[in-house]
Amino acid sequence: MKITIDEQPGMMGVDVTIACGKTDQQVLDIVARLRMFDRKVTGGSNGSTHIVSAEDVLYVESVDKHTFFYTKEAVYETPLRLYEMEDRLRECDFMRVAKGCVVNFQKIASLKPDVNGRIIATMTNGERVVISRQYAPAVKRKLGLM
Repeated sequence: MKITIDEQPGMMGVDVTIACGKTDQQVLDIVARLRMFDRKVTGGSNGSTHIVSAEDVLYVESVDKHTFFYTKEAVYETPLRLYEMEDRLRECDFMRVAKGCVVNFQKIASLKPDVNGRIIATMTNGERVVISRQYAPAVKRKLGLM
């Protein structure tokens, strides 16, 4: 991979162009990480609202009609529903892994098979998330195992 930075003093903002022979998984991963860079989500914790970068979110979970997202340091509640968070973060390499959970695929440290076709995902902070058997094939496809 060759990286070129072309400084143009009069230019406002940043323009990223990816030149490749074929769009493969590496290119898609680069695009997902770039999209994560400027994507923000908001959530409440201890009576205040916090703005969090999507790249810091490990996973999003719905519990008793409340939606929470988890970072390495904290848990935040968001007024958005799980499907709304999933839509907002889909281009940032987040994917549904259970009826009530969406994970940041970039923050999965390891995967381990579990009983009944489920998969246990260990996140980079050590937390474990269960990937249900309904969503396990999509995870395996993403990894190139199917």
